[in-house]
Amino acid sequence: QVQLVESGGGSVQAGGSLRLSCAFSGYTYRRNCMGWFRQVPGKEREGVARIYRGSGSTYYADSVKGRFTISQDNAKNTVYLQMNSLKPEDTAMYYCAAGSSYAGNWCGTYEDKYWGQGTQVTVSS
Repeated sequence: QVQLVESGGGSVQAGGSLRLSCAFSGYTYRRNCMGWFRQVPGKEREGVARIYRGSGSTYYADSVKGRFTISQDNAKNTVYLQMNSLKPEDTAMYYCAAGSSYAGNWCGTYEDKYWGQGTQVTVSS
């Protein structure tokens, strides 16, 4: 089992910044792909950014490239998502997930990942 706890969400005006944190624990062997995903009501959950814990390799959705940065602190077992130049369309529930780095760019299927409980991000215009 892997436990993930997100924090750092909130409300911000367009153009502002937020940093999300995801603290993880438990049996993380083979769960070496960490990702941030987001979902709005009525839409599918979508990948935002992911990082491979071993190599540090990152990958981003086109919609956030140049604005968001995913990073990790292995000593603290924490993954971060720095979000700058936020837009109203970034409003969503943001989830942290742990999956496999051998299963595509987004750490595998929904069912193959461990998920946190989510943290809400609201960007007003």
